[in-house]
Amino acid sequence: MAAPSVDQLETFPNPQPGREYSIEIVCPEFTSLCPKTGQPDFGTITFTYTPGPLCVELKSLKLYLQNYRNEGAFYETVVNRLLDDFVTACRPVRCCVVGAFTPRGGITTTVTCRHEAQS
Repeated sequence: MAAPSVDQLETFPNPQPGREYSIEIVCPEFTSLCPKTGQPDFGTITFTYTPGPLCVELKSLKLYLQNYRNEGAFYETVVNRLLDDFVTACRPVRCCVVGAFTPRGGITTTVTCRHEAQS
């Protein structure tokens, strides 16, 4: 399996570029690896964005996310990288990525990252 890369994210032109609207994409089967233990981490990743010139193509997003399955990274690193790659690919007006990870040792973790385009 390939390492995740922004080049894997495909886009298409925003069909309503003159209208501000939001898109929410929920990915409930996200998996990565804990860099300390090598154990799998599971979570739900939610992208909420106001498209700029481009929208993300969902199948490419699914395949991109699957490439994290063998990546060892802390939650904070993963969610920040997801936001950075999404912004690079789509150039949204604004975007929020939330990683809600399942409990490990009785502790749940949610990481939220935001982007707002500069005017």
